[in-house]
Amino acid sequence: MRFHKTLAAIALATAAATAYAAPQFINIVTGGTSGVYYPLGVALSQAISKEIPEAKTSVQATKASVENANLLHIGRGELGFALADAMADAWAGNEEAGFKVPLDKLRAVAAIYPNYIHVVAHAGAGVRTLDDLKGKRISVGAPRSGNELNARAILTAAGLSYGDFARVEHMPFAESVELIKNRQIDATLLSGGLGVAAIRDLTASVDLVFIPIPPDVVAKIGNTAYQAGVIPAGTYPGQDEDLNTVSIRNVLFTHAGVPGEIIYSVTKSLFENLDQLANAHAAARAIARDQATVGLPLPLHPGAERYYRETGLIK
Repeated sequence: MRFHKTLAAIALATAAATAYAAPQFINIVTGGTSGVYYPLGVALSQAISKEIPEAKTSVQATKASVENANLLHIGRGELGFALADAMADAWAGNEEAGFKVPLDKLRAVAAIYPNYIHVVAHAGAGVRTLDDLKGKRISVGAPRSGNELNARAILTAAGLSYGDFARVEHMPFAESVELIKNRQIDATLLSGGLGVAAIRDLTASVDLVFIPIPPDVVAKIGNTAYQAGVIPAGTYPGQDEDLNTVSIRNVLFTHAGVPGEIIYSVTKSLFENLDQLANAHAAARAIARDQATVGLPLPLHPGAERYYRETGLIK
């Protein structure tokens, strides 16, 4: 009996080693190239390539959270970035948010940096508060993107609906910025880590006003994924004071079909290369291993759980 058990154990170990040694394709779905997800995805792919030399990594620009969740659920990607509120909607199958069925194949790898909601308007638009947006032209992000989900939640909490605006555009970061530059819209709402490249680019050519989101509006959202936050003074040129806003945690996620050994190595790559990720985008400075399992809207992938147990984060 012992002999047979030994043979079985050797066979199992050999099969696992063979599966791990085989070329593993790791496609990372991100967001628009002018946002935060894309440069972080590129940096993470480079870190993974060092940890798993036999892996074939690629980085795909997408419309971000909602598209990423749907892509991974059907196996068209191995890793993705998304906002925690979008992940909660995906797990629940919130059709209004863009999920026709519960996406129960999704698994969490780590809670990462927080997004901050940036509401900006060109100085000539006469916008100083959220209420001033009434009758203005606004872009709220790509249709059913995480950005647009955030916009709907925040505008609703502020007592606004799309019908209150002169025009509503559904454009990603880069296109929204171009519309403001050309005075084709008055304001936009962007959800991203501190130091969003699109906003930095915009401040170089347009006098901007940064619109606060007061804590009482945040409290009315009624979703624990949304927390009151502050964009520190000086984060952007011309932003001379701390700015009250909303923060929402981002999640790095995968799906149940990706092998545990791969996700273990991905998780290790993430936390052992934070300096490299921070060089790709300053938002990564807020990624901390001791926060990796806090407030996750999805079950942990077993590979990530193994890493957290080995490092003492999970007892």
